[in-house]
Amino acid sequence: MIELKTPAEIDRMHTTGRFVAEVLTEVGRIADVGVNLLDIEQHVRGMIAERGAESCYWDYAPSFGRGPFRNVICLSVNDAVLHGLPHDYALRDGDVLSADIAVSIDGWVADSARTVVVGTAADEGDLRVIRATEDALEAAIDAARPGNRLGDISAAIGGVARDYGYPVNTEFGGHDLGRTMHGDIHIPNAGRAGRGLTLRPGLTLALEPWFARTTDKIVFDPDGWTIRSADGSRTAHSEHTVAITEDGPMVLTRRGRD
Repeated sequence: MIELKTPAEIDRMHTTGRFVAEVLTEVGRIADVGVNLLDIEQHVRGMIAERGAESCYWDYAPSFGRGPFRNVICLSVNDAVLHGLPHDYALRDGDVLSADIAVSIDGWVADSARTVVVGTAADEGDLRVIRATEDALEAAIDAARPGNRLGDISAAIGGVARDYGYPVNTEFGGHDLGRTMHGDIHIPNAGRAGRGLTLRPGLTLALEPWFARTTDKIVFDPDGWTIRSADGSRTAHSEHTVAITEDGPMVLTRRGRD
């Protein structure tokens, strides 16, 4: 079932989105050389508890994964890109860290992700793939307008990937959300313009381009959750929650410097 939100309900999702943005800003601030992923997890748990929010990840049990997810944030390092299970790992100089979080406040969900390079030893290829996901996300947001179709969003993401020369995996992508984290809509990160559902005001979508530098194939870790590039190439992931309004797209999870 696809749920269209009223302007008042979008405002409530925006409240959640602002908090999600705060969390990801904080993760970017504390993700430094020597910091353990488990410490980041605990820090985010504290922020969620203090805000009175509810994690959408805790006890999440989709068809993939090995048992319910028992963390509040996905932390994926280097060749890991999605659903990274926080574990005992100290970040190293030059690591690529993707952080993805979804929470609910007063029953309304927002979902967002960002990728950062840890420390000062940034590889230009890593910075380039991060930029590609950010550019693809902005292109997707621009396509999220009333009267356009879902395929226009997918085509916008895929077009940026093609321009950068990155292959695209379409197994995992964007989705609709609102009172729950995942609705019935799947938004692949490549597709044909003019196809699919017509976008209407009140639709709220999580748009999330993610790319690996040299492959569109993925593998799962033994934990059943962490998804990596099949060839070990480094990855990046950018995501925002976006509301479609009469006036165009409204980003509900925009961070201060975005």
